[in-house]
Amino acid sequence: MSPSFGKCFDPDGTTFGVPTFPWKFAPDGYATRRQLRARGLRPGGQPIAAQVMRRARRRKSGVLVAYLYRIDQAKPVRPMTPGRAAALAKAMSARRTCPQCSIDAGYCIPTSLGMCVTCAYPQDQTTAA
Repeated sequence: MSPSFGKCFDPDGTTFGVPTFPWKFAPDGYATRRQLRARGLRPGGQPIAAQVMRRARRRKSGVLVAYLYRIDQAKPVRPMTPGRAAALAKAMSARRTCPQCSIDAGYCIPTSLGMCVTCAYPQDQTTAA
């Protein structure tokens, strides 16, 4: 067993408080939030059941942790209601509308510019034509 594998292997949870497994070695029946979402499920208020860890040199702590939830206790994703759909459409429309020219840009306005690309760089648009 490699040293990094042994540091992450704690199926009893004595070291970290929850069962811990090396990356890609979690037992069946557990899934991350993204994996649950891909199956049309959500954690549904259940506590963290386990975690997977791996070394990450670029992180300050030196490890990357992903929390796992039990699939059998997960609940289905709540359906989209008409009110939520309308609110989401309104929010996305606000993100696409340029405050300078009030035109729907067709993409989300970059927050770094604060306006559509055409308004931010008008000189580049005249030379490209």
